[in-house]
Amino acid sequence: MVRLGVNVDHVATVRQARRAPEPDPPAAALLAQRAGADSIIVHLREDRRHIQDRDVKLLKKKVKRLNLEMAVAKEILKIACEVRPDQATLVPEKRRELTTEGGLDVAGNLEKISKAVKRLKKKGIFVSLFIDPDLKQVIASAETGAQMVELHTGCYAEAKSKKKEDKELKRITMAAQKARKLSLEVSAGHGLTYQNVSRIVKIPEIEELNIGHNIIARAVMVGMKEAVREMLDLIKRRR
Repeated sequence: MVRLGVNVDHVATVRQARRAPEPDPPAAALLAQRAGADSIIVHLREDRRHIQDRDVKLLKKKVKRLNLEMAVAKEILKIACEVRPDQATLVPEKRRELTTEGGLDVAGNLEKISKAVKRLKKKGIFVSLFIDPDLKQVIASAETGAQMVELHTGCYAEAKSKKKEDKELKRITMAAQKARKLSLEVSAGHGLTYQNVSRIVKIPEIEELNIGHNIIARAVMVGMKEAVREMLDLIKRRR
């Protein structure tokens, strides 16, 4: 069974729109967990646009597995080392982007990222790198000492034609195969939906899918538990 990580950032987006106490990301996370989510994901951004420090600390206490998405930034690294999430996923971060726009350039920042990976692992934190499905980036990721790569599925999800989708699926498949040969665990995420997840699920090397926006959008209509259960049922049937 492919594991499912549920990102609750956009629960915080709604909360922060009014600076209100609700909806509460930790409460939403517990509902997702009860529905079968294997891990909870949050991205503590430098500008704190949605998830807050308080959320991360509470989630670490409440959920069975916390995956903290984070930039390779001094302040955020310090927080991660203090909170000690179960997993840290290093991602690129731009102040003006609506969401993460692409993968981390590991090959171009090998020394900096390797130092961050080493620091996090010393605290007992499992480390993943969010990268584009590019063989050069996969190889560089293995060189950092990271234990996992999360393959960016945005180009696949946004493909406007079957030909383009097939091309992107092939890139993801080849990157996943290379990662496994290098003893890296493999996850995938970004832009995945109930409609497009089926082909990604069938890639045998992918062990985990990380999905946020589409599940939260569905939860607005049917509730968090039902939205998570629907995705889990789909993953199980398609695998």
